[in-house]
Formats: sequence, C-alpha cells, structure tokens
Amino acid sequence: MQAFKMSALSLAVLLAACGSDGDDGSTGTNGSNGLNALTSTETLAAGSTCTNGGITIHTGIDANADGVLASSEITASETLCNGTSDLFELQLLHFADVDGGRDIVGNVKYFSALVDTFRGEYDNTVLLSSGDNWIPGPDYSVAADLSEQLGNAAAGRAHVAFLNELGVQASAFGNHEFDLGTAEVAGLLAADGDWQGAQFPYLSSNLDFSASDLSALVGEDGTPAADLAGKVAASTVIRVGGEVIGVVGATTPTLATISSPDGITVTPEDHTDYTALAAIIQQHVNALTDEGINKVVLLAHMQQIAIEKTLAPLLSGVDIIVAGGSNTILADSNDRLRDGDSAADSYPLAFTSSTNDPVLVVNTDGDYTYLGRLVVNFDEDGVIVEELLNDSINGAYAADEQGLLENAIADADMIDGVVTLSDALQAALIDRVGTVFGKTDVYLNGERGSVRTEETNLGNLTAEANLVYAQATDASVAISLKNGGGIRAAIGSCSYPAGSTNPEDLTCSAPAGVEGVNEAGDISQLDIETSLRFNNSLALITVNGEQLKEIVEHAVAGWAEGSTPGSFGQVAGIRYSFDPTQDAGSRIVNLVVLDSDGAEADGDTVAIVENGALNATAATQTFRMVTLGYLGTGGDGYPFPYTDAAADFVDLEEAGVQSGAATFADNGTEQDAFAEYLLANHPTDGSNNFADEDTDAANDSVIQNLSVVETDTVLSND
Repeated sequence: MQAFKMSALSLAVLLAACGSDGDDGSTGTNGSNGLNALTSTETLAAGSTCTNGGITIHTGIDANADGVLASSEITASETLCNGTSDLFELQLLHFADVDGGRDIVGNVKYFSALVDTFRGEYDNTVLLSSGDNWIPGPDYSVAADLSEQLGNAAAGRAHVAFLNELGVQASAFGNHEFDLGTAEVAGLLAADGDWQGAQFPYLSSNLDFSASDLSALVGEDGTPAADLAGKVAASTVIRVGGEVIGVVGATTPTLATISSPDGITVTPEDHTDYTALAAIIQQHVNALTDEGINKVVLLAHMQQIAIEKTLAPLLSGVDIIVAGGSNTILADSNDRLRDGDSAADSYPLAFTSSTNDPVLVVNTDGDYTYLGRLVVNFDEDGVIVEELLNDSINGAYAADEQGLLENAIADADMIDGVVTLSDALQAALIDRVGTVFGKTDVYLNGERGSVRTEETNLGNLTAEANLVYAQATDASVAISLKNGGGIRAAIGSCSYPAGSTNPEDLTCSAPAGVEGVNEAGDISQLDIETSLRFNNSLALITVNGEQLKEIVEHAVAGWAEGSTPGSFGQVAGIRYSFDPTQDAGSRIVNLVVLDSDGAEADGDTVAIVENGALNATAATQTFRMVTLGYLGTGGDGYPFPYTDAAADFVDLEEAGVQSGAATFADNGTEQDAFAEYLLANHPTDGSNNFADEDTDAANDSVIQNLSVVETDTVLSND
C-alpha cells in the first residue's frame, strides 16, 4: 500500500458523492494528477475554502504510471465543494496486541516512521491503541537494565516509553496488561522519579478500579486526554481541528479468568451477555453525546473480533470500533501483507448502529507488524459519510522495510526516541540469542491459530518437558496438561521461495541461526523466553477419572471454527478424541491415560472415556498430574479441584532458586523445565536433535478432532 494512492475510479466516485457545485464556479479538471479527466459538471475549488462544505483531495503526477499516488508524487491539494453539509475529515491511526511472538523491538522502528509520516499528511489525526501493549517476556524484563534511556528503569517501562514516543493519545486496557497484577500496572503508568510514566490515559468502561492498586490513578471520565496522562478512566476526549473526539474503552469480560486483575471488578458477570456489555458501554457513550460530542471511537479489547461485530449494531452514538485481542488482519485487496500473513476480512467492516447510523470496525495484527489507517469524513451531525471511504488510503500498512519503500519513507523518518530505545533493547537481548539449550531439525509450531485449536509438536514437547520435570519430584505423576494460550510464539523461521507470495508456498523450518551468534537449529534462551513468555509455575494435583474427563472437556469446550481460545489444552501422558459438533461439556469421545503410573514405562493404559461414556471403574481411580499453577487455581476457567485437600495441590516453583543445568529461570517454572529437558534429551552437541515434524489436524494422533480426523485411533493406537 502507498500513502495517498488514489485511482481514477476512486477519485471519480469521491467527486460524484460530493455533488457538482463549487463555491468559485470553476470547472473541474484533472490538472496535473495524471488521472482520467473529470466531467464538465464536476467542479473543484483549488486551494480555496468552501463556504458550503467540502473535502480536500490530494493530486499530483503519477510518475511511474502505476495508477496510484505515493507521497512523493503529490504536488497539490484541491478542495472539492458540495452544496449539502460541512465535512470534518479525521485520520485514525490504530494498533493493538503488542503481545509477543513477532519482532516487537525491530518492527517498532518501521512502525514509528509510518506513524510520523502519516500524521504529517493530515491535519486532524489521532493515534489510539486497543490494548495489550505489553506482555511478560524477555523484551519486557530487560528494560530494567536501560536506566540511560528510561531514567528510573524497571521491567516493562520500555513498552510504555515506546507508546509515549509514538504519541499514543489513549489506549484501552487489554488482558495482558494485568498478567503480573495491578500493582505492576500502577508502577508502569505512574510517574516515578526520572520515570515519566504514561503520557496518555488507559480506558475501560466495564472495569471498576476503586478497590485495586490502580485506585489512586482513577481520573474523571470524559476529561481531555492530555489531563489524564498516567490515569485510568472509562472515557476521554481529544480535540483535533476544532472538533472533539470522544473515546471510550472496554475490556473483555473474561478478564478475571485469563489474567490477574486483582482487586478489579469486571462487568458484566456473565461474559457471554453482550447485550449487558453494550448497555454498560452505552452509558459512557451517552455521557459524551449528552455533552454535544457527536464523534465517538470505542476501543474494544474483546479477544475475538466476532464480539466487536456483535457490539456494533447494539450501540448508538459510536462511529468507529477499534478491535483488539484477536490479532485479526483486516485489509483491502490492495494492501500488501507481510510474508505468511493473510487477511481475515476487508477493511473496514461496515455495520449499522441501533439508530441506523454507520459504524465501522477496524483491526490489524499485533507486535507493531501493521499500522491501521482509517480516514473518514463526518457530516455536520457527526455521521460518517461512507461514500467517501477510500480503500486506496484506508487499510493495513505493513511496518517493515518494504513498507517504507512503498510509501517513499526514509529510515531517517523513524522517530529518534523509538530508534534509540529499540537499539538499546536489541543489544540487551542479543546475549540471550547466544545462550543455547537445545537443537531441532524442524519447525516448532507455536502459532496462535494452531496451539489454540489443535495438537502441535511444540505443544507436545513443552507438555512432555513439564511431565518429566514433575516426575523428578513425584514419580507417580502420569499426566501433563497446559493451555495453548500459554505458548506465545513458534520456534523457527518461515519464508517464501524466491518470487512467490502464495501462502501455500510458505515454508517453515528450524531456526535459521544468527550469523556470528548461534547456529541453524539452535534453540536459544531468547526462543524459550519468547515462546513461554508467562513462565508459569508448575503445579501437581491429584484428580480422579471423572474429574479428568471434566478437565479435558474444558480443554476443548471453546473450540469453534474461526475461534482461538487460549484454554485449548496441549497434553502429554494422555490421548483423546473430541467431536466439536456436540455441545461443550459433552465432546470427549475417547480418553486414555497412557500410563497409570508415571514412573513405569510399562504401566497400565487406562481408558477413562470409551465411545462417549465414562468408564465406571476409571471414574474413581486417581491420577497425579502436572499443570500450570495458573490453570490449577482456576485460570482460563479450568475446573481443577485445588481447594480439595484430597487433591494435594503443590506448587513446584522455588522463587529465587535457579539451580541445575539451566539457571536463567526459577526452578519449577515452565521455562526452566523446557530448558532442562532440551539439554538432557536434545543437547547442543547435535547428537539427538528434535525431529518430530508438526502435523496438520487431520493427522494428529494425541488430540484427534473428529471433524477432520478420518479414523479415531485413541483406543487402538497403543
């Protein structure tokens, strides 16, 4: 995509929509814009101000005859007049989901150049985020070493500093902001000595912060964003070009089960009651519109874009919804996407509000991989003029080297503060690339769309590592279960053959290695920390067969076409099949514990569920299992009996203790278990590289989805 690219057709549509009466009586012409000539009834008022409403369009010479105008080709601006209403043009730049898995630290420099350039091309611009602006992980933690760049340095503050340097004006709260608790959030947002804190407000209309560590940061709803810097509120206002833009935030009601928002009350209580959620949001929208504000943006971090789509027609007074949490790419056919990416739908999605006005939904992928750009025109009543939406301007802009070239943007256009911080983080991270714990010959699939929907080789590997670690503490442990949402990135590299951009040609392989730092196939400390960013503790618990069935039912309860529930289970020590056409809670068809005694290689295989029926004998048999401490205490809604004394719940994490062959993470955590397992089983000398290729869902053997697997082999494949 190129900045201000405008085809002859789109220009003609724009002119036709605006009418034909100009305030200076001049006759329309194509001037020097290299486009098709306009008809004699279309009039422009070049360089003048319309007395009866108008819109500015950009013209120039189509130097390379590609049918689009790049920024460097623009030579003039012309004002198109109409006889109907005054128009207000707004450029919304947006993003969300800076939650790891793709090169945040490298991408943000290119992202900053797009932001700075596009901001300079429109007088009325806002930059907003729909949340998940950070996540625990290596780039989060190394910020504690950057006192020169951050002042009073601490983990996580580099991510907030990026937002400040970019000029973010408001953000919604996502779920990952709370992964380390509300006290951690307060320490990032509030000024602290030489640390300036967040220079923008965080918003959520369905969270009550009054009993949390954020209570001292609660600001007044509807206050100008500049006055709410470092504060939290339900809404804010931003003045641009003499107009006031209202901004309201909303956070997924599942927050309490997928993160750690201690002390925060989340509404509605029923996270599936979208009508109730819409009613909560509407109250805060009404508070703005009652003040005469007729342009409102909703920052909605709902995790699944289907929910933002559901909210759009339930609301009134909201013009644009910026979605978040789903990493969904919305793009036009003329948007160039990064290698391996594909659009889920067009940009923007158009809906009709409860009062029959247009509502647009926008979203892009995360980790600063894309900048979303939406230029809209509002009439005098604050209603979006849909006919003026221009897909040659609106869409997803890839934040990479090619993206800058396409838009005639130089590296020098990167924001200096972003570059300085990015370079410092890169230098701090490179040591972790050179620290290697294992070898693989194959791509380890940790992609969001895979680990949250099916068995993957990385899911199997990390679940097995947890099982082996647990067995060293308790030899009777037989089962391992973790959530796919805890795997945040693949380990490996993907590329297209020369000259191809066909997604079917994309090839993914083992890590390529970094010249002079590590070798091809090396699994580094940075790989481990990036993929297992949360570094959850491991926990032991005893369950009976009936409880195990209930737990595994929960692991597949959220499976649905197009959904990526973080609760989807990755396992070791068991094998199961499920039928997603059945109701949640009744999907497990066959479930087998592969070894009733984890210490015995030849232990008895136990069928817990056979052909949909719970085995009466196995229902009361008990099994020791390892899971994540987060899940074991109810995270992601898992029904572990951790309050039952008979379950003998034991958290294995030894805070501050880092012994054994791998000493970068605390004993009893996922990262430590994975690193120790790699060193013991797939060592760095290359003597036994991991070699299990990932399979597609139709060929999975541990977790068999019967909607795609031809034959259920759970009971027979011993």
